Amino acid sequence: MFANLPFFLSYYPPLILIFAENYNQKHPHMSPITERNGEMMRRGRIEVICGSMFSGKTEELIRRLKRAEFARQSVEIFKPSIDTRYAEQDVVSHEGNSIPSTPVDSSASILLLGSDTDVVGIDEAQFFDENLIDVCNELANRGTRVIVAGLDLDFKGVPFGPMPGLCAVADEVTKVHAICVRCGALAYVSHRTVDDEKRVLLGEQTAYEPLCRACYQKAIEKDNLKHQV
Repeated sequence: MFANLPFFLSYYPPLILIFAENYNQKHPHMSPITERNGEMMRRGRIEVICGSMFSGKTEELIRRLKRAEFARQSVEIFKPSIDTRYAEQDVVSHEGNSIPSTPVDSSASILLLGSDTDVVGIDEAQFFDENLIDVCNELANRGTRVIVAGLDLDFKGVPFGPMPGLCAVADEVTKVHAICVRCGALAYVSHRTVDDEKRVLLGEQTAYEPLCRACYQKAIEKDNLKHQV
């Protein structure tokens, strides 16, 4: 990204430090830049975007990735191959915005394909294996900015897949919220509206509804009574 900087910067290390400081202040969501031995160095980080369904996780992921592309950073986007709801190749938000991606079967493929990349984006992270935590750590330690989006809780309100571990090791966690469809408060979890106990159910919008904590408890009590009949 910095190959086109004025040549005199390489001869005046203090100017590199000033440039890096100004860049980091103006671009807080880009890969921070540091200086070592007079050379520009990327400083890796992990950013997690989490929340319930319909909270804008993928929308925020796409926004950050497109900003990185606009800044002429190299970007690679990955999603689990089982996610074919809107498109087989693209990452697509509920609002219809999209960005090209590479579907992969395991987190190990992300480490292989995402090497030597400025920014790596990962959508629907909850569907990946637990090794995704180590993969993201390894990429960040190599200097890559890793942006992960996923559900933090499943439909039963239980921490989902590698998401709790990713939140623990992340440099930054952004919790986004949908609106509870029953009372208008901030949603806490995705309540499943169809009778299916499988943890992974790639459903349409009608299969889930975002609920606040209070409305979710009422919905669960009603579901339990229904199953007892």
